[in-house]
Amino acid sequence: MTRARRVLATAALLVSATGCASGTSSGGVALLERADRLAHEGSWDEAVTVYGAYLSRHPTGEGAPRAAASRDALRALLTARAEAAKLREDLARLREALARRDSELVRVRQESDRLKADLENLKQVDLKLERRR
Repeated sequence: MTRARRVLATAALLVSATGCASGTSSGGVALLERADRLAHEGSWDEAVTVYGAYLSRHPTGEGAPRAAASRDALRALLTARAEAAKLREDLARLREALARRDSELVRVRQESDRLKADLENLKQVDLKLERRR
C-alpha cells in the first residue's frame, strides 16, 4: 500500500471511528459534522479549514483533540498527495529524458556502425594499394 493510501486510510479511519464529540455546543458539533462530511467526501482542503475553524472557536472543547488529530492527518495526507504528484511529474520528466538519451544512443550506435564500415572499406582500399606497389 502506498504511503498516500495509508495516510488516507488512517485519516478516514480516524474521522469515522471517533465520530462526533459529545458534550460540545451545537455549533461545535455542527462544525465537526461538517468537517467529517467534507473529509468523507474527499474535500480535504475544506475539511482542514473547518477543523481549524472548530479548533479556533473551541480550543479546549471535548472534540478538540479529535479535530486536531483529524486536521493533522488530513494535512499529512494533502502533503503526501502533493509530494506524490511532484514525484510523478519528476518521474515523467526523467522518463522523457531517458527516452531522448535512448534515441541518442541508437543514433550514436548507428553512426559507430557506419564509421566501422567506412574504416573497413578504407582498410580494403589501403590493402589494394599496398599490393599494387
